Amino acid sequence: MAKINERLTDIPGVAPGFGYAHAITTSNGLAYVSGQIAVDADGNVVGANDMAAQTRQALTNLENILHALGADWTDLVKFTWFVTDTSRLQDLRDVRDEFLRPALGDLPNPASSLIQVAGLFRPEFLVEVEAVVALG
Repeated sequence: MAKINERLTDIPGVAPGFGYAHAITTSNGLAYVSGQIAVDADGNVVGANDMAAQTRQALTNLENILHALGADWTDLVKFTWFVTDTSRLQDLRDVRDEFLRPALGDLPNPASSLIQVAGLFRPEFLVEVEAVVALG
């Protein structure tokens, strides 16, 4: 059974989580990253009604968390995406690839699940992404 090593709550460039850790590291060498949304470091919503802008901000937050973990995109094991509108999925994929292709080159993307939801915790949010990361 894996033990919790660390609970990361203060990440440079990421708005504080209210009542939760942004990431948990475990003794089995994995980190679990909480869902990231389109909120900048000051807590402002980014990209109202714009799937690409919201995905970019959520992935920027995730990238900042990866760096705080001493990891990068090549260490990402799995994405779990929550979206309110799958008709905008290509926007999400295009932005995802802006982040992943420079790191992964021709390697396949990490494992991924995508769930369409009726809504996220605030109506202006279109996308949320959580991740599992392998630590060195």
